[in-house]
Amino acid sequence: MIVTTTSSVEGRPIAEYKGIVTGEAILGANVFRDVFAGITDILGGRSGAYEKSLSEARGTALAELEDRAAALGANAVVGVDLDYEVINSMLMVSASGTAVRLG
Repeated sequence: MIVTTTSSVEGRPIAEYKGIVTGEAILGANVFRDVFAGITDILGGRSGAYEKSLSEARGTALAELEDRAAALGANAVVGVDLDYEVINSMLMVSASGTAVRLG
């Protein structure tokens, strides 16, 4: 499945629009990881724990998006947008796009 942030796939005409699809992931933050991440941030380093959580959430949201597109008979998702929110110490990543059948 082709997943892209662009509105088209170069050299592949869109034969059919299947509809809007979304994928979401909400991950709780570990209390101990938060403390160590805070210390790392204060010292000016990168927070590996948060980077890993962010990567996992993004991967989960995109996998869900692809599954929903495939269920509609799509072979690509165009115009993908990723949004990130923190809600009550939880990380939420949502992905949305248009499921299409490429020609």
